[in-house]
Amino acid sequence: MINFIKSLYLGKRLFYALFGISMLFLFSFWFEILYSISWVLIVVLGLIFLTDLVMLYRTGGVTASRILPEKFSNSDENRVEIIITNLYDFPLNSEVIDEIPVQFQKRDFLKQLYLPVSKRVVFDYYLKPLNRGEYTFGNLNIFVFTKIRLVKRRFVFSKDQMVKVYPSFIQMKKLDFLALDRKISLQGLKKIRRIGHTMEFEQIKEYVRGDDVRTINWKATAKKKDLMVNQFQDERVQPIYSVIDAGRVMKMPFAGLSLLDYSINSSLAFSNVALKKKDRVGLISFSRKIDSFLKANARLPQLNRIMESLYNINTGFYDSDFGMLYAQLKKHVTQRSLVMLYTNFEHISALQRQLPFLKAIAKNHLLVVIFFENTEVKKLTLSDPKNLSESARQTLAEQFTHDKIFMAREFQKHGIQAVLTSPQELSVSAINKYLEIKARGLL
Repeated sequence: MINFIKSLYLGKRLFYALFGISMLFLFSFWFEILYSISWVLIVVLGLIFLTDLVMLYRTGGVTASRILPEKFSNSDENRVEIIITNLYDFPLNSEVIDEIPVQFQKRDFLKQLYLPVSKRVVFDYYLKPLNRGEYTFGNLNIFVFTKIRLVKRRFVFSKDQMVKVYPSFIQMKKLDFLALDRKISLQGLKKIRRIGHTMEFEQIKEYVRGDDVRTINWKATAKKKDLMVNQFQDERVQPIYSVIDAGRVMKMPFAGLSLLDYSINSSLAFSNVALKKKDRVGLISFSRKIDSFLKANARLPQLNRIMESLYNINTGFYDSDFGMLYAQLKKHVTQRSLVMLYTNFEHISALQRQLPFLKAIAKNHLLVVIFFENTEVKKLTLSDPKNLSESARQTLAEQFTHDKIFMAREFQKHGIQAVLTSPQELSVSAINKYLEIKARGLL
């Protein structure tokens, strides 16, 4: 009985009908004939109501399921599929209300569907999470009703399904696909002109137009009596570390995502490309201490280990200790490596405090500091000021923008590679820089 009551809902048509009959009862005070008509209508409405109720509860039912992917990709559109089957011997109309995880703050989900007899109906929708972690779906509520629409019957399915939101593996796969097909430039990635070669010898081959004349092998040329050149390949199995600052400066949000999440998504995409290039890839996250350390490795399972480590990185409200980072790198990363440091500096004074430690790291490793443009401030520099106050704000914005450019030059002056990029273009910029370093044989 309790289940029956919980599943029973009254339709709007029933309330409209009751309101109309009550109005007839009211007017019957002046027109007595309406009193008898009102009672007749009450009986007719009761019979129709019972007929509708029996049709929904006598036999049959519906089945439904929510199909979730194994994991969600952060900051990407993720597909959720709903499958509903009508087991009644007559067609139905339905309303689907899915209880979406609280992180989305979405309480207006409603899908209206027509359910044919013994047919399966499938529809999907997409969710875009902006935070990593565990997301729990509530009930999948299916309300069915006949053409009469006086009564609705509720069915509940797929309660408390949980899915984990990982760093953006969709973006990772997309950039991996573009890189393998040499179509990176189609998405804003620039082609890197090779301006030298590494010292890893591959083979001797015949000279063709366009080969570097500096690679001519004169001994082989004398034997073959044709020009022969040494062919080199990118030096492989180089140690590369993504170092992510998890301090308070990475808490700043842009377009719903924090700088930390942009960095995490980028490091996953970058690590995947580096593994495809046969390099050894590792991961370090730090703030006041080293939060996670994953030693560089070139094996295929390394990408899964990186993803699991990135999933658990969180930022606090502490200033990051770059001195501690230098000490830990010196202790645990003894081989010269490419260090891709994701951090941010909003003021020149903040850079000057950390610059001695960054210079010390750059003595032992090839350091690339990746920091962010403030896109909101940059928009102010492009606006048209209409009064003195807006003009003053624009002047300050231009000063902040200039400071960022000055910081990039300051890094370069001290022999530190720098990438100044907008958060949205971070992955593209990081991969570009890596490909440039590989092409130039700087490591």
